[in-house]
Amino acid sequence: MYRLLILITSLCFGMIQGLSAQDQTIAFTGATIYPISSEPIQNGVLVIRNGKIESVGREGSVRIPRNAHVIDVSGKILMPGLVDTHSHIGGGDGGDRSSALHPDVRIVDAIDVRSDTFKKARTGGVTVANVMPGSGHLLSGQTIYLKLRDARTVYDMIIQDPALHDGFAGGIKMANGTNPLRQPPFPGTRAKSAAMQRNLFIEAQEYQRRIAEAGNDASKRPPRNLRLEPIVEALEGKRIVHFHTHRHDDILTVLRMKREFGFRVVLHHVTDAWLVADEIAAAGVPSSIIVLDTPGGKLEAINLLYKSGRYLEQAGADVSFHTDDGVTDSRLFFRMAAFAVRDGMSREKALEALTLAGARMLDLQDRVGSLERGKDADFIILNGDPFSVYTHVEQTWIDGVKVFDRSNPDHLPFATGGHEVYRGDFFDHYSTGGME
Repeated sequence: MYRLLILITSLCFGMIQGLSAQDQTIAFTGATIYPISSEPIQNGVLVIRNGKIESVGREGSVRIPRNAHVIDVSGKILMPGLVDTHSHIGGGDGGDRSSALHPDVRIVDAIDVRSDTFKKARTGGVTVANVMPGSGHLLSGQTIYLKLRDARTVYDMIIQDPALHDGFAGGIKMANGTNPLRQPPFPGTRAKSAAMQRNLFIEAQEYQRRIAEAGNDASKRPPRNLRLEPIVEALEGKRIVHFHTHRHDDILTVLRMKREFGFRVVLHHVTDAWLVADEIAAAGVPSSIIVLDTPGGKLEAINLLYKSGRYLEQAGADVSFHTDDGVTDSRLFFRMAAFAVRDGMSREKALEALTLAGARMLDLQDRVGSLERGKDADFIILNGDPFSVYTHVEQTWIDGVKVFDRSNPDHLPFATGGHEVYRGDFFDHYSTGGME
């Protein structure tokens, strides 16, 4: 009985500590602040309260509340938390081999919030991730947008979106190119892949029409269809289609389907982006690209070069980066932006591509991605230039709560450890389909 009382007391104390950390007013002083939405601020001040940003600016221009806890971060870089627009952390899965199209599959039903991959990602500065289902399907399911908070259940991480049927923010994961080409019921050719995807959207349009015609008359409404429901949400612009595509011709196929059906789309990987950057920009479509330091994988990714970021920037297209973790370890997220800068992408656009551009691609730009008054207090503290190989993420904060501290010996192994921090998630994912 005594031990039980001690346990309950400890748990309650921990909960109170978490709440007080979020509710407390904290001022960070002395850092160089990269707000992303505006010019860098030397000797800056960031004030957070109740999990939100209260003010940000140069020392002397920002009022620090009398009751604030002041933290001196002089000599450090302070910037928004990173937004990973395409990740497979959490050990989830997706559609199986029974069909090439699984719009009814929800990755949220397979997320393990106790996976060490979340802790690992936070050490790399990732605070928001679009966690994807699948690999190797024309449509592998519904994605989920997560805040990488300390979590007891998946609901502690989920970002809410009341516009969607399940109330959880997320998109749809689609793909073309080599990955989905297999034996039936999968397509055997690229042309058949596009035909199967078009047929699904046409089927959803008919379902959408019947719902609209029924109006408020429940007796005339068609039976609920879990396959078509998320596709209708995509047709209505409520759910973004995140489209895996590599080759230049496959990219143009996606742009044609977008014109045909009017859905909102983000191109993912976009290996050949530098070959069709003008077409991507003219379509007003954003690209979430990946940059690798080691070639290989598959033939359709042979043109994966560092210059895609520069070409997309010059064309005027919106561009972000993603890890596709475990293709690129979340702890190395900064490195791919550094590679792009080395090949001509501007530093400003590369930093935006890690933060605010990714937030736009998830419809979260009003909450995260930049340091502005009223936004979520999601930020990271670095010990040096973001693009230096000698720089580390020292702290990661989400909603005003510190979730990673490199000086904490319990946290450090997730920043420096090897394959053991995956707890098998990497191998579980890629044994079911290969590189995303």
